[in-house]
Amino acid sequence: MQKVPMLAEGYEKLTADLKAFRAERPLIVDAIEEARAHGDLSENAEYHAAKERQGQVEAQIADLEDKVSRAQIIDPASLSGDRVVFGATVTVLDEDDKPLKYQIVGQAESDAKVGRVSYESPLARALIGKSVGDEVEVTVPSGEKFYLVDKIEFI
Repeated sequence: MQKVPMLAEGYEKLTADLKAFRAERPLIVDAIEEARAHGDLSENAEYHAAKERQGQVEAQIADLEDKVSRAQIIDPASLSGDRVVFGATVTVLDEDDKPLKYQIVGQAESDAKVGRVSYESPLARALIGKSVGDEVEVTVPSGEKFYLVDKIEFI
């Protein structure tokens, strides 16, 4: 069973989402029962919508339960070293020497708008294992991008 690395806040988000989906289960059962009371199920749109929603919720619950059970919570403050690893905050310089700051995080907590990139992203894959002063080449939809690793922090 492969572990899923994540920060504590990503784990909390997953467990909160799981709790919300589990709370929705009885509401869906009630909706199905109410739709059944309307008669003919073959032409009952409410019934089919409720059953479809039930399938979606059960799939989400199964996925979240799997991720929670395989979670490996990593605290960046407990890490150290001179190489980029999961949880590290990396400052890179782009081709114009503009500094960009990214934290390597799990898929559940990634948000590129605030500089948090999933360890599965092309940028993070290119950065992991690099040291200060290393050059990184990343293939993006617009072509090739080059970065220089400027600083590695564990905060």
